[in-house]
Amino acid sequence: MAQPMKKAIFLDRDGVVNCNSSHYYVYKEDDFIINEGLMEFMRQGTDMGYIFIVISNQSGIAKGLYTKNDVDTLHDWFNEKLRENGLWIAEFYYCVHHPDYGACLCRKPGSLLIEKALARFNIDPLLSVLFGDQERDVQAAHKVGVRGVKIDANENLMNYLNLIKP
Repeated sequence: MAQPMKKAIFLDRDGVVNCNSSHYYVYKEDDFIINEGLMEFMRQGTDMGYIFIVISNQSGIAKGLYTKNDVDTLHDWFNEKLRENGLWIAEFYYCVHHPDYGACLCRKPGSLLIEKALARFNIDPLLSVLFGDQERDVQAAHKVGVRGVKIDANENLMNYLNLIKP
C-alpha cells in the first residue's frame, strides 16, 4: 500500500529563517540570528502536519568565503537549537555554485533542489508552499507546482500563517 503524500513548507534560509541584514554571507553561529516568529510559525505548521525543508543558495562556497563543512556545521547547530524546542528541519538542501563560476541546475531559480526534496520525502507539491525573500525563490517553486510566496527580507513568518492550511 502506498504511503500518503506529505505536505511541506519550504523555506529559503538567509532572510527567511535567519536575519541577513548585517551579514550577507551567514556561515557562523555568532552571525545566525533566528528571525522573529520563526519558531512559533514552525510549531503551528508542525501541528498542521507540515514538514520543513530549507532550500538555499550558498554561493559563498563557490567564492571561497566559507566551506561546505562550515554550512553543514551551522545547519547541524541550528537543527539542534530547533530540537530543543521540539522542532526540526527535515533536510537542508543548498546550492554551492555561483553563476560567475559556472552554470548549474540547483541554484534558484532552478528547481532541482526542490525536485529532490519532493521525491525523497514523497511530498505533494499542491499541498506545499515555499517562502522566500527573492523573486528567484518564487520562480523555483512555481516550476514544480509548489505555491511560492515572496516575503520581505527578515519579515515575521507569523504574518503568513493564514496561507498554510491544516
